[in-house]
Amino acid sequence: MPRTDPGGTPGTDPSATSAPADPDQPETARIQLGDLLQAFSDPLRRRIVRRLATQGEAGCGDIELPVTRATGSYHFRILRTAGWTHTRRAGRERYISLRRTDLETRFPGLVDALLRADAAERDTPAEPAVPGA
Repeated sequence: MPRTDPGGTPGTDPSATSAPADPDQPETARIQLGDLLQAFSDPLRRRIVRRLATQGEAGCGDIELPVTRATGSYHFRILRTAGWTHTRRAGRERYISLRRTDLETRFPGLVDALLRADAAERDTPAEPAVPGA
């Protein structure tokens, strides 16, 4: 279930209604395909994008990651500066959402295509070892 602060509305795209909490989030027109793909290449960042795509906005601490808080912050920053996510503040809490509307405007179909490719890759069994190699 997506987490929202008392002023938030479930099911809405927070990036469309709130100013970014951090100045390093690019404007929609300045999002670059190479930056998006590079950020998405990391398995942990793909996990974060999948979580946001399926469950919506979340508090930073609500996304469970198998890394330290500092490392998690690093990965959130990479996604934000590439243009994947929008961060907003509500008091002391930071909420992260996928910039799906912005990304769809800039690169139609990209988010869904990458999420499908990620799912297919995760569902593919590892290559069997070649005997005698």
